[in-house]
Amino acid sequence: MIEWQWKQFENLNIDELHEIFQVRQQVFVVEQNCVYQDVDGLDQFAWHLSGWKTVENSNSRKLVAYCRVVYPTCKYKEPSIGRFLTVKTARKTGLGKQLLSKALINTEKEYPDKAIKISAQLYLQNFYSQFGFEKNSKPYDEDGIPHIEMLRKAT
Repeated sequence: MIEWQWKQFENLNIDELHEIFQVRQQVFVVEQNCVYQDVDGLDQFAWHLSGWKTVENSNSRKLVAYCRVVYPTCKYKEPSIGRFLTVKTARKTGLGKQLLSKALINTEKEYPDKAIKISAQLYLQNFYSQFGFEKNSKPYDEDGIPHIEMLRKAT
């Protein structure tokens, strides 16, 4: 069972924030072997959607899914979903689809009648297309990884 949490930066406690940064580094820097500035000054201007799983026989919980939604005009004109991840042990379980569905519901609630923009790793274009995102740019290199901008029109 996953406990979902939707919070603005100032409402995250220090332990939540620490684990978010730790897991983002594990996935984006270590696993993808990509040296880049993860803490980029946008976290304070974003909603944070996190999925937490309780550790068996424990009172602790671990982050297993996460993304952030940067406020409109802070990165793009539109709200932007990014830093999208599931931990290695949770991949291929459908958790990524749950995460994106919840991110879209929450983002549309916060920003009704606004399109949503993403900078997606190119190999995930088909995944995002399933959720109504359409190609909005030519492929480009971001930190050594092919990316593409995609836009989901307002519903």
